[in-house]
Amino acid sequence: MNSPRLPRSLLALAVAVALTLPWVGVWALGVDLGLLGTVVVSGVAILGTSFLLAWAAETAEKDVPRSFAIAVLAVLAVAPEYAVDALYAWTAGAAFGTPRGIEAGNLAIANMTGANRILIGIGWAGIAFFTVWQARHTRDPSVESREGVLADLVHLDRGISTEIAFLFLATAWAFLVPLNGGIDVIDLVVLVGLYVTYILIVIRAELEAETHHVGVPAHLQSYPRHLRIPIVIGLFGYSGFLILSAVEPFAHGLEAIGLAIGVPSFFMIQWVAPLASESPELIVVAVLVTKARSTAGFNTLISSKLNQWTLLVGTLVVVYSIALGRYGVLPFDWEQAGEIWLTAAQSYFALAILIDFKISLREALALFVLFITQVLIEFVFLRIWAPPLPDPKFDLLMAYTAVYVVLGTALFVRRRRHLRLVLALAGYAARRAAGREATKPTLAD
Repeated sequence: MNSPRLPRSLLALAVAVALTLPWVGVWALGVDLGLLGTVVVSGVAILGTSFLLAWAAETAEKDVPRSFAIAVLAVLAVAPEYAVDALYAWTAGAAFGTPRGIEAGNLAIANMTGANRILIGIGWAGIAFFTVWQARHTRDPSVESREGVLADLVHLDRGISTEIAFLFLATAWAFLVPLNGGIDVIDLVVLVGLYVTYILIVIRAELEAETHHVGVPAHLQSYPRHLRIPIVIGLFGYSGFLILSAVEPFAHGLEAIGLAIGVPSFFMIQWVAPLASESPELIVVAVLVTKARSTAGFNTLISSKLNQWTLLVGTLVVVYSIALGRYGVLPFDWEQAGEIWLTAAQSYFALAILIDFKISLREALALFVLFITQVLIEFVFLRIWAPPLPDPKFDLLMAYTAVYVVLGTALFVRRRRHLRLVLALAGYAARRAAGREATKPTLAD
């Protein structure tokens, strides 16, 4: 029976709203909670906001044209992460030429690279392990058990070929971004252009099947239209207010806490801030896995990575230029260039893993270990003992970049037939979008 689901959905919605209410009270009354209290309350509000935005976006799919749902609601999915990046991009433009402006530009890159690497290093890897573990109870058909240590694997839907192909192109371009001296209008045109092209293909080729929602969105979609639409608009408006009011004290508070305890601002903004905005998405995917819908979960994670790697990166120059009062290139230092190269290399390696439409626990462990060891070495080892090198952190970033690229290239060479298949499937989708006849390719072609 479906009746027990109703209270759980309403309870989940109530809990998400409750997470935001303390911040609303603090903001309305002007209460000073101190540095730590402000960061905790505003961070929890952002966490709750991420759930509300996701649920509102999914619910809205029942009432808006499909093209609008795909194009616009995808932007809302990265709104919490984008808010922090936009804050620092704006500060960089408004404080142009000052030490704070230079630092803000670097922090914008730090947050962007951190969010992207967390999504793969923790998100993709963690969900793979959770899927295999959960399959003992759900009998998930996408999980294949194999003999050997960590040999079990998760099969992915070949329908994500278009996402993988465009993410591959965006990743290739990301390697070139630092060579321009910053994020500029060319990056805007290329990265946003890739995303717009992807959206047009998805819409016109009708690649996505109808989504069957669960939980809060499914419950809200059951409401009559005259109630459902005001609820969705209210959730969007309330979420927008929370993002605008809570992001700045949260981000700046993290900086101050880092300085107070001797942790660099870059570390706090790169690794701590993205956790508040990324956690809801990972929780939602985990819920899908518990319902034996791991394929939908991985599709969500891959689409989110594509959104972040195109829209989030490409449009930062727009925010920066508006704050500057004229067109300008969002600048960052050489260390942040290394962060971008490392993030692109991690994406390259992750795509090489998924190119054959499956991920084993060994591969997931490799993603996690490479991610966590780089963070720990940077935070612990380099702070305790600095090697006799001109720039040990940059050298560390480049070393891990090289490891990712070598491993990724080896996998792509080994799986070159699958790479050709992914590109062929994306081309097939593009031809269908253009209204041309096309034969769907197979691995044997």
